[in-house]
Parts: sequence; structure tokens; C-alpha cells
Amino acid sequence: MNHSKQSSQNSIASTLLQSEAWKNAFIKLLPQHVMKNPVMAIVWLGTIITLLSTLMGYASLVFGLLVTLVLFITVLFANYAEAVAEAKGRGQASSLRQARQNLTARRLSSQNDAEGTQIPATSLKMNDLIEVRTGELIPADGEIIQGFATINEAAVTGESAPVLREAGTDKSGVIGGTKVLTDRIIVQVTAESGNSFLDRMIALVEGSNRQKTPNEIALGILLTVMTVTFIVVVVSLPFIGHFLHISINPIVLVALLVCLIPTTIGGLLPAIGIAGMNRALKANVIAKSGKAVEVAGDVDVLLLDKTGTITYGDRQATAFYPVTGVTESELRQAAVLTSLADPTPEGKSVVALAKDQGERIIEPTQAEFIAFNAATRISGVNLSDGHQIRKGALDAILKFTSQHIDHHAELKTRVEQVASKGATPLVVAKDQNILGVIELSDIIKQGIKEKFARLREMGIKTVMVTGDNPLTAAAIAAEAGVDDYIAEAKPEDKLSCIRTEQNKGHLVAMVGDGTNDAPALAQADIGLAMNSGTQAAKEAGNMVDLDSDPTKLLSVVEIGKQQLITRGALTTFSLANDVSKYFAILPALFVAAIPQMHVLNVMQLGSSESAILSALIFNAIIIPMLIPIALRGVKFKPSTSTQLLRRNMLIYGVGGVVLPFVAIKAIDLLISPLLSL
Repeated sequence: MNHSKQSSQNSIASTLLQSEAWKNAFIKLLPQHVMKNPVMAIVWLGTIITLLSTLMGYASLVFGLLVTLVLFITVLFANYAEAVAEAKGRGQASSLRQARQNLTARRLSSQNDAEGTQIPATSLKMNDLIEVRTGELIPADGEIIQGFATINEAAVTGESAPVLREAGTDKSGVIGGTKVLTDRIIVQVTAESGNSFLDRMIALVEGSNRQKTPNEIALGILLTVMTVTFIVVVVSLPFIGHFLHISINPIVLVALLVCLIPTTIGGLLPAIGIAGMNRALKANVIAKSGKAVEVAGDVDVLLLDKTGTITYGDRQATAFYPVTGVTESELRQAAVLTSLADPTPEGKSVVALAKDQGERIIEPTQAEFIAFNAATRISGVNLSDGHQIRKGALDAILKFTSQHIDHHAELKTRVEQVASKGATPLVVAKDQNILGVIELSDIIKQGIKEKFARLREMGIKTVMVTGDNPLTAAAIAAEAGVDDYIAEAKPEDKLSCIRTEQNKGHLVAMVGDGTNDAPALAQADIGLAMNSGTQAAKEAGNMVDLDSDPTKLLSVVEIGKQQLITRGALTTFSLANDVSKYFAILPALFVAAIPQMHVLNVMQLGSSESAILSALIFNAIIIPMLIPIALRGVKFKPSTSTQLLRRNMLIYGVGGVVLPFVAIKAIDLLISPLLSL
């Protein structure tokens, strides 16, 4: 029953989309719209000239009106191709728009304001403080500055699973229109009404802010030059014919011009550009411009964080390795004591592993707990009897115990053994004595190695960036299958790496979610910011992943390459199928005065009129036939440039020449009897 209801809803939505697209196709016939596409503007002008020529008696009424009708339909189909792509975008935007309707806000005068003032969300200003409680919608984009909460972002991302957002972390950004499910947060507004994330998404999706990409502009210039060239050729034909005592019908001249100029790709070019951004949105990626989607297809270096991208990022304690003279129970007890005040997932996993191995957890009284600190990379406890126990990174513990690694061969061996497996070693010490090593394992994401192999087939180099020591980084890099890695990396190292690769002539992409990632995201040719990240990261990047999945960058590259391949394939097909139209039109144009031209009538078309109409009808119907390919995109397979060119020429080049010959002949067989009546 639900499946039937869903199918019915989809059918209604499809009907409404088609209705809107056809309506806009007619609106685009107005001069201010037509002039945006020079190729189709020439066809539209030719339609008017053909109609006037028919009414002035330059051709039989039936033939002249049929040519006029076919030319009109050609322009209409081209408008429809663009309109249906825009309609799909508006359909996606309508669901986004619902997320921001009728929102109110509880504005606070300060963080200590317990009540606040209820105001319309549209009245909020930059840096205003707002309170959002359980069950309420977040009224504006912002950063959580106090508290944490689980938030339902389904209105924006389409995902029903709630997400955690917390102040002071890289997951502090919130979006207006999403819903707080638990707890209470105070948010500082980062975007005023009309300039919010949703507002910009809607404008981009609807196409109102879509700018043409460099490749699209270059192709548009090429098509314009070709059109102007063929106009000069066609306009000169009557003068040449005058010297040869040949009278050329203006209707035939218009038909020749329409078949000479690249009408197919001219009609589909806007739709291809819009569809590229729509495909990105379907993958839950918001591209701030069509250029970003297209540049993604040319990226040849990917910079990826290890944690959360290549690995799941939730490191778990998997083993305890005591040094000689220390029992495993002693190491476990010390590790547990240092982890009781460690709120990180790693600290909690140490306690959980000790429990699983039978250790009793007894919290000491009158002890001073030292919470984990990212700066010191250490946590621990000062016991009431004067003992100090610490757990942390190797260099931090060596500094605490005033020891040198070269003086502790067993510790060095243990650390290297753990690191060589791709795990992270944590060292535990009591006073000045090293007790042993805890092994923290981070699991490689399933299928990530195959994805990197796929990228390698495309000629894309992958670089893993991690703060881990070189041994751990090397092990993870080998297991994941990346081409290179940067160990013990700081935020500025990412920026340096991007600039180095760009100076070598490469296009670089990276992902990030924190404020410290913003410079690198801005520097990269493709900066994919996580939706869960800070506002600074989202502003710096030129793409935002609504799912906050760092591996989405791999999909973005494929979407970009598919965009380039689709435009190239349809351009090849368009130019190739013009060849067959020349063989249909040219004999019809000159055969009466120059009988020798009949040898060019290789398709043996019935008459001059049927040849012209057959070519024009094929020219018109091929546009709607190619709309699904323009919107869906040519199927992408990893391959080299040579393989891609060979496949493109074989399928769309040779196919573009052969198909029109067959189709035009078939159309001629159908209409020749009708024209002879």
C-alpha cells in the first residue's frame, strides 16, 4: 500500500514538473531569454524569416509552414531541455524552503540571561545570542557557544539519524531550520535573514545564481564563432548563385544554416551545466558554483585526513603491554586510574578493556585527577599517598619521567611494534618508572582501499595527512593504499602541502571541518567543508557536504568528471551528426541547377523538399532524445585520457555520424508519400 502511495506521489510530482517545464519553455521564447543562447537565437530568427518567406510566396504553403513548424519545435525542445533541468532544481529547493518558514527566536541579552525575548527569526542580527531548547527549531545559522545537543537535520540533509553538536569543538556549527531533540544550547548567530545557508542553497539549486564554468564559456564562444562563420557562408551563397544563374530559396537557406550550426549541443549546453549542480545536490553536496563541480573533474591530488576519512576515527584500546618487572594487572590498574578523568573515547575504551579483562575499578579517594589536555597530550592522577601516575604520548611521558628513549630499549621496541601495526601507542608511567604501553587501534574504513585504487586509475594522487608518528602513519598508509602521507602534521602543514602541489601545476582538493582548516580549504582548488563543522570552514570551502562524510570527496571528483565527459560526449555527437545533414541539404540546394550534385545524395532521398524536412525533423527530435543523457550524465568509468578519447570518438563520434544517416532516411520514407499528395 505504501509503495503504491509513493508511486502515485512520484507520478504526480513528475506530471507537475513536466507541466512547469513546458510552461517555462514557452516563456523562454521571449527575446530577453532567447538572446542568452546565440545558437538557438539564430534558429528562432530563422523560424520568423521562414514564416515571412512562406507568406510572401517563396515556397508552397504546405512546405513553408512545415519547415516553420519544425524550426519552432527545435527552439521549443531546446528551451524545454533547460527548463526541465531548472524545474528539477526548483523542486529540490521547495523542500529546503519549508525548513525556514515561520521561525521565531529566543534572543538573549547575555549568556546569563535566563528568560530572553521572543522575536521573529527574520529580526535576528549578526552575533545575536539565542537560546534553543528541546523540541525547538533553530531559527538561524550559528555557532554553539554553550552546551551540546542532538539535532535532527533531516530538513536539510534528508537523513533521519540525529547528530551531536557541541560548543568548543569542530562540530559546533548549526543550521537554521533544523530541530534540537535533546538538551539546551546557546547559539551565536553567524548569518542574517536572507543570507543564511538555506537561502544560499535555495538560490544555487534554483539556478538563479548559477554562473557558467570556464569550459562552458569556452565552448559557448566556439559555438558562437562557428555560428557566425556559417552565417557568413550562407549569406554569401545567393551572391555565388547569382553568378551561376542559380536562384536559391530563402527557406532552403535558413534550413541549410540551421543544419550547419551546432544546434544540438547549443540547445543542450545550459541543461548540462544545471544538471551537474543538481547531481551534486542529489549526493547531498552543495556546490557554491558550477565551476566548483567542473574543477573537481580536473583534480589530480587529493589531501585527506586520516581520522574520520580513511579510518573510522574512534580509536579503541585493544591490548596492554607491560615492560619487564611489571605485571599486566599493575599496568591495567595504573591505566584505569589515569583514564577516569579522561573524557575522550580513547580514555573510556581503556577503562572498558580493563573491565573486560577482569580488572576491578575502584576510584581512589582524595585524589587529584588531571584531565587529558591536547596541548600536553597527557592525563593522569596524583594519589593521596604522593604517587603520580600518567598516561599519554611517548614524548610527553618521557618528558614527565625525565628519561630518553635510547635508554629504554624495551619501551622503544614495544612502541615500534604497536606503531608498525598501524595502531597508536600510549605509554603509562608511575612516578619516574615506565610501566608499559597501551595499544589503540583505529579501523580502516571498509572499501576505502578500492576507492583509492579507483582514483589511481583516474590519475589522481592521494595524500594522507595525520598527526600520528611516522611508523603509525606508514602502516595506515600501506593498509589503506594511499600514494603518499604526511606524518605528525600540524594545520599549517596542510596549507604548505597544498601550495607545494599547486606550484607543481596540480589541482588540489581537500576536506576539513575545523576553523584551523579554513586557510587550507580556501587555498585548495576544491575545498569540501563538512556541514557539521564550523562556520569558518563552510565559508572557506567552495563545497559543503550535508552528510558530513569526508569520503564524499571521492564522489565529488566522479561527479565533476562525469560533468566534463557528458559535455564532451554530447559536443562530439552534435558536431558528428552535422555531417549527415550536409549530405541531405546540399544536394537539395543545388541539384536542380547542377545535376552533378546528385552524386552527393548518398541516402537517395525522395525529393529536395523531403530531404530538407527530414534533416530538420531529425535536427529537432534529437534534442529531446538526448535530454535524459544531459540530465543523468554519461556513465563514468575510470580510465586514462587516451582510453576516454577513444571511447568517446567510437560511441559519440562514429555513432553521431551513422545514426543520422539511418534516421534521416527513415524519416524521408515516412514523409515523402505525404508530400506527394
